[in-house]
Amino acid sequence: MVMMMIKRRTLLIGAGLVPALVALPARAQGTALRSIAVMDIELIDEHLNPATMADQERRLREARIQLQRLLAERGLYRVLDPEPAQALLTDLHAQQAFLYRCDDCVIQFGHRLGADLVMSSWVQKVSELILNFNVQVHDVAQQRLVLSKSVDMRGNNDVSWTRAVDYLVRGMAEKRAANPRYGN
Repeated sequence: MVMMMIKRRTLLIGAGLVPALVALPARAQGTALRSIAVMDIELIDEHLNPATMADQERRLREARIQLQRLLAERGLYRVLDPEPAQALLTDLHAQQAFLYRCDDCVIQFGHRLGADLVMSSWVQKVSELILNFNVQVHDVAQQRLVLSKSVDMRGNNDVSWTRAVDYLVRGMAEKRAANPRYGN
């Protein structure tokens, strides 16, 4: 069971003011959420199909946006905008095929954004039917891995990608509810 805090807001409706209750996720033991920078999701696909590349690139972008949104909505982290570090990512990509394999790259990205944590993620495409979505969370200051999680996807389509991200974050939220230090 996830504990919720209720925050009172006042909404302007018509000519009158109406109080509204908005549910916000509870903070772990009353502490502020740690900040996290979510890197672009990378694709490992040894069977590149030029006909599906545009769909793959779109799914990768949409999955990152969904991941960021759900991490924030579930109250797991304070998600940072990665845009100020895009030039750094471009430079790092010129040096490394996959940034998720480069712990130093992940830490540099986190430092550039002033993040407590960085999430690197990748999808391994075995076939059009079998895919694996992986995430790792790194503590920037301690330069260590604090979480590694993976979910399998069946089918390379928009629905399976959306469900995989949702399932991954839901699992993280459930574990955080049982253990406030999970993924921190």
